[in-house]
Amino acid sequence: MGRIKFFATAVMIAVFAIVMTTIAVVAASEFEGVWVVKDSSGRQFEITLTADGKATSTQEKAKEGTWKEEGSSAVISWTTGWTTKITKEGDHYVKTAYKKGAPLDGPPTNKSNVQKK
Repeated sequence: MGRIKFFATAVMIAVFAIVMTTIAVVAASEFEGVWVVKDSSGRQFEITLTADGKATSTQEKAKEGTWKEEGSSAVISWTTGWTTKITKEGDHYVKTAYKKGAPLDGPPTNKSNVQKK
């Protein structure tokens, strides 16, 4: 009888682990990946958002940061103090950038269309 309980418990744990892994894969954010954006001067650069909440860019000034999903936006906090949002608007995405200390509900310092690679 003890062996049956042990095996039943082991099977339940395995099934639970499979279900949780499947949910995590299905629940991956649409924002994860590489985004092609433009800076204030119109120069293209890339922003990469990873599943573990890290953000990196190929831009000279803002190379590292963290991000989180808030509603229909990915909000990126850079080590420079700047904040970038990638927001889904209908069938496309828009990037807005805010310099250090600027309110995120105010006008952005920069705005451009973005494309996921």
